[in-house]
Amino acid sequence: MARKTIYMGPRLKRMRRELGLTQANMASDLEISPSYIALMERNQRPVTAELLLKLAATYRIDIADLADSDNEDVARRLEAVLRDPIFADIDLPALDVADVATSFPGFAEALLRVHAAYSDEHLALAQRRSAETGAPAVSGPTNPVVEARAFLAARRNCFPALDDSAADLAGDLTDLDKLCGYLTSKHGLKIEFVETKVILGSSRWHDYHRRRVFIDESLDYSGRRFQAAVQLAMLEQEAVIAALLDEGHFETEDGRELVKQALQSYWAAALLMPYDLFAKSAEQLRYDIGALAASFMVSFEQAAHRLTTLQKQGTDCVPFFFLRVDRAGNVSKRLDGAGFPFAGLGSTCPLWNIHRVFDTPGKIDAQLIELPDARRYVSIARTVRAGGKGYGAPSITRAIALTCSEKHLGRLIYADKLQDLEPVGIGEACRLCHRPKCVARSAPPIGREISSNRFRETGIPFSFSGD
Repeated sequence: MARKTIYMGPRLKRMRRELGLTQANMASDLEISPSYIALMERNQRPVTAELLLKLAATYRIDIADLADSDNEDVARRLEAVLRDPIFADIDLPALDVADVATSFPGFAEALLRVHAAYSDEHLALAQRRSAETGAPAVSGPTNPVVEARAFLAARRNCFPALDDSAADLAGDLTDLDKLCGYLTSKHGLKIEFVETKVILGSSRWHDYHRRRVFIDESLDYSGRRFQAAVQLAMLEQEAVIAALLDEGHFETEDGRELVKQALQSYWAAALLMPYDLFAKSAEQLRYDIGALAASFMVSFEQAAHRLTTLQKQGTDCVPFFFLRVDRAGNVSKRLDGAGFPFAGLGSTCPLWNIHRVFDTPGKIDAQLIELPDARRYVSIARTVRAGGKGYGAPSITRAIALTCSEKHLGRLIYADKLQDLEPVGIGEACRLCHRPKCVARSAPPIGREISSNRFRETGIPFSFSGD
């Protein structure tokens, strides 16, 4: 029987970088030449069984994680490409996608890159069309929010250095009193809870000269803990966060500052929800967000946010995508740990449950959704409220959605409701969605002609060929 050839170039390269090694460092450790490392990373040489064992032993990595090459992921991506509506009316021969991904990795990567470039241009065209109709345009690369989101997305919103640092302190700072006591004893800061008007509407104010930290007393327990934890992150994690920031290439100072604030909040969440303990609890509770929030004394949004960060190498947690929107559909937070497609055209599909939960404030809604290319996801949505703690104080209600691939459905408590239901068809954006007979459509898809209603009225807005 022929030996199975293993190509794991992208995975090997990613692992090397995560370990902080150069190709020469790794070659020395494995007693092979740097050029051979380079060839393996480019999928021009396979990884032998002997070398696979040496990698696992040298770097203390589970061999199962190493042997699970990127081929399956590439195969899935190729399948998604071939389901693109642009190929819908072409009679393509049946292809063994897994074999292409394994035996012709260069060709597979070339096809994926070409399709990615096509998709980018498709999106740009949709943006220009949207601009012509007065819709908001996509922000350019120098937009600081775009920069910050790109930085977090590139790292799948997972920062092991911050998780490890927070875990070292978490055992001693289990509640608010201990956290405040630590800030006093270690940093000489007295924590006071005051009326929001005293600190001019802020949630937290560090009075540097008087050695005080004032926290809004109208915040609930989880909010107070979080603000105290953020203050601690600012005091003790500056060097760790600065090192992470240096990995980015920021075009704007605002972009760097937004990421800095995000990483401070990340560390605070890691302190309140230590990685290993939270990951274990998530599995035991079947990713019940409400139960996790209660167990760790945090808010629903904080628990949902933390679930997107459980992407350490060697762990097997469900990868999630997080989105938060207001009633108008404006996105105020987006965190991607699951590869969920999202077109930045200023809107999302109204059939997605992130919009319908505004009708049932505070109630969790679970939905199985299907994109036009047949990919399916689980979406868990609920409203959250900010502000408005006192009479007459302004407040805003937003909706958050946590989504993951349907393949993880059996691991979620929400499967009990969804496993027998048909998925709801949604699209990324109307300009990019070729789904026929959609009553929620606000614009025709690019590349499709509007159907004539001379002989038939479908009742479907922007009906096109195929409706």
